[in-house]
Amino acid sequence: MRMKNYINGQSVSHSQASIEVLNPADGTVVDTVCRSGVEDVQAAVEAASSAFESWKQRPMQERVSLQKKLAAAMRKHSAAIGRQLSLELGRPLTACVHEINRSAELLDYYAEEALRMKGYFPLTNVAGEKVLVTREPIGVVVAITPFNYPITLLTFKMGAALVMGCTLVAKPSEDTPLSTLALVACFEEAGYPAGVFNVITGYGHEIGDALVSHPGVAKIAFTGGTSTGAHIAGVAARTHKRVTLELGGQSPAILCEDADLDIAVPAIVKHGFANTGQFCYRVNRVYVHKSLYPAFCEKMQAATNKLTLGLGIEDTCDLGPMINEKIYANAYGQIEDAQSKGAGILTGGKRRTAGIYDKGFFLEPTLISDATPEMKIMREETFGPVIGIAAFDDLEEAVQEANASVYGLAAYIFSANIGTGLRIAEQLQAGSVWVNNIQRSYHSVPFGGMKQSGIGREKGIHGLEEYTELKTIYLNY
Repeated sequence: MRMKNYINGQSVSHSQASIEVLNPADGTVVDTVCRSGVEDVQAAVEAASSAFESWKQRPMQERVSLQKKLAAAMRKHSAAIGRQLSLELGRPLTACVHEINRSAELLDYYAEEALRMKGYFPLTNVAGEKVLVTREPIGVVVAITPFNYPITLLTFKMGAALVMGCTLVAKPSEDTPLSTLALVACFEEAGYPAGVFNVITGYGHEIGDALVSHPGVAKIAFTGGTSTGAHIAGVAARTHKRVTLELGGQSPAILCEDADLDIAVPAIVKHGFANTGQFCYRVNRVYVHKSLYPAFCEKMQAATNKLTLGLGIEDTCDLGPMINEKIYANAYGQIEDAQSKGAGILTGGKRRTAGIYDKGFFLEPTLISDATPEMKIMREETFGPVIGIAAFDDLEEAVQEANASVYGLAAYIFSANIGTGLRIAEQLQAGSVWVNNIQRSYHSVPFGGMKQSGIGREKGIHGLEEYTELKTIYLNY
């Protein structure tokens, strides 16, 4: 039975067209969802607009309480939602369940941080006058999210928007909409009013402009490709909407002459191949000092060869299938491009076929050695399990090459000398830089990119502020 949109607290769809959601491991149909049209967009935005009038007046403590109940419901149902996510995405089940639970942590963090938001009185020292500076919720928010971390990236936006008094229309990727729809039960269990949270499914090229240009929408929060982000920014600018854009990445790692390979190699392998390489701030390319290059390649090859490729739902593998043919073709095309320009393949480089692999796009985790600047793997976003490796002699030249990208989302530096690590971190053009390890991005600090990697920041107190308008009130008495 086709899953409908969730609008104004009800399962309803105006469009009768459908989209099949496929299991990327074998191409079977997991479920079908609504292929929404403009009428669905109008209904969702109207519901959010109507709900906003009362939701923005709710005391902060009440919104915080509801958000904590939502987080608790997500934890309670994390196994079921995680299984739904594993089926539609192909990622190993344990990692999918972890995504739900970690998203619940972010909801709790936003709730606590919201209680610490403050206005202020500038000390003008004018008799009979006070100036109040306060914040108000911006209004209806449209959250457009990609396939790779559908719950995490929705929570980045939803958790900040709702607790600050905004209402939301979520438009998940057509590849992974089921996990977002599964959140509906959590919202109802928590007791949210109708219209505060709405979900519509469909193709971005069919309903995206209608969402972004709608006069009832105040802000667009988008995570996805750079070209799509540029289009959204252009459409939003016509009606002067606020935007938060978290876009592509082509993240470099630099290993200085004194880098500890026993730290760097496990960190890069884990981060570079997580989620089958399908995320924007993964390690895409590595610059290694020539004195470490042979040992680094040997250790990387050994560690990568230990990774297993399989069916994510069975949860016995490190990597699952890629989401679809388009994403696979881009990654594989970069392998072919590198080989045609003289690079070597340390390991991987092939599509796995036959048996359980026959009906999905299973790309082996791949290391490209002797990569050069003109190769796509060192210039373009890969979004797949492929890492380019190059040797360098001069550290300053390595930094220049790391920065020679239109992207600036994340970067990584490994050096035993903390002074060197911090100096290079300051020079790298990226919104986040990790020195001597690679951790997940923390909830309490901002996340976002420079250059063509985006506009604005998510997470931390800065993520909350993105969903508010500053207002100055002059009071004479």
